[in-house]
Amino acid sequence: MTSQAQPPVERTYRLGLLIGTAAGIWAIAAGAAGRIALAAPLALVPLVWWILGKAHRWVTLFLVAALCLPPLPIPLGNTGLHPALGIVVVGLLAGVLRWSEWRRPAPGVSLWLVVYPLALLASVSFAAIYSGPAVAAASLARVGLFGISIYLFFYTVCGTEEAGPEPAVRRLFWAGVFSASFACIDFYWQLPAPAGFAPQFVWLESGVYRRAQGFFYEASTLGNVCAFFLVMVAVCLARPRRETPVRRPLLAVGAGVLLAALMLSFSRASVVNLCVAGAMLLFLNRRRLRWGRLAAILTLAIAAGVAATYALIPAVVEFYWLRLRISAGLLASGDETVLSGRLDTWRRLAGFLLDHPGHAIFGVGYKTLPYSDFIGHAAVADNGYLSSLLETGLIGLAALLLFHWAILWMAWRAAHHANRQAAFFGTWAVCFWAGEMVQMLSGDLLTYWRVLPAYLWVLAMAVRHSRQPEPR
Repeated sequence: MTSQAQPPVERTYRLGLLIGTAAGIWAIAAGAAGRIALAAPLALVPLVWWILGKAHRWVTLFLVAALCLPPLPIPLGNTGLHPALGIVVVGLLAGVLRWSEWRRPAPGVSLWLVVYPLALLASVSFAAIYSGPAVAAASLARVGLFGISIYLFFYTVCGTEEAGPEPAVRRLFWAGVFSASFACIDFYWQLPAPAGFAPQFVWLESGVYRRAQGFFYEASTLGNVCAFFLVMVAVCLARPRRETPVRRPLLAVGAGVLLAALMLSFSRASVVNLCVAGAMLLFLNRRRLRWGRLAAILTLAIAAGVAATYALIPAVVEFYWLRLRISAGLLASGDETVLSGRLDTWRRLAGFLLDHPGHAIFGVGYKTLPYSDFIGHAAVADNGYLSSLLETGLIGLAALLLFHWAILWMAWRAAHHANRQAAFFGTWAVCFWAGEMVQMLSGDLLTYWRVLPAYLWVLAMAVRHSRQPEPR
């Protein structure tokens, strides 16, 4: 009897010793700062416990935090440590604790999503060989950031879901609108950048202004996010009212804010993304689209965004439309100036490959070009496909194309599914990703680790609901 009672007593003794030791350290910690530092992790325990209580909570919190929170003022990487990474740690713990609930097998084609990050991981060794351990460590960190999106995709497809898709979409949409609203305020008052930022400016008669970037590192990320949610608005307008997760008047308000932020980001590539996505949406709905209503609502939303911006900063609107007209003229005449010097960069990078064809097989290491002078100078490819060829070789480029194909295939199938929710998410995913593939010609969009999870979450919801019967 004594031997049976001993283990609980021993465990209690150890727990008491641990609590007493922690309390003693807290009591003798030098100053209030030390005590707060020791007590902070304990304060997070109830929050972590609450997040783990439901399978979907960490996903929602992570997506909202990634869109709406700035990085912490900690010198790490280009922008600093972001608080969303802490939520990812909780999400990994949630995946381990709920491993037995991953009962839904992922479609076979989704495995191609894993091939690309594996190719990136393989290229890290070449980064170490050609650029040194420090650059290789940064390359490995970027592979890990990309892996967040892949993990979130499979967690959403294969795991449990306690919350309906409509509340989740509304939270995501309003998080995007909030982020765009802050970007407009940031541009108008030229607030200090919340973290490190790319030097992107516009020169107006009234002065030099930093392009709207909001909570992100650069303006093109903001433009990409605005295009993503504007595609959602267009998809909602193209579907019956009962299938719209956000009411039409609120959609119009949100669209106006998103359009204003898109203008202030001065991202021409994001406008191209939006046009391509719109063309895909028109093709998918060519037989049942109410053209008059769609044109009227979009016209009102565009007019609201332009009018709001013009009322605050008229010079910006005039400069924006002038910039678009000049860009269209240069594009029509074949002038290279429209690409902002990208062609010169592409020629230099292509020349390196021609002089060193062996590197075209395995590459020089993922994300090493901007941080290494291995090719003779640091370079930003400003082209996702060329960057992939140089950094990960033909193997990585092939994996990237398979990555795109898998996304389009799954989204296309869901867009034509009888399940209304699958059709909504699938249409959103296929339209936006068609534009994303075109925009990648002017930038490596897959490095936007804070927004890529939202894009793959939409795809995951499309895949998940395409395997369910039509709700009654």
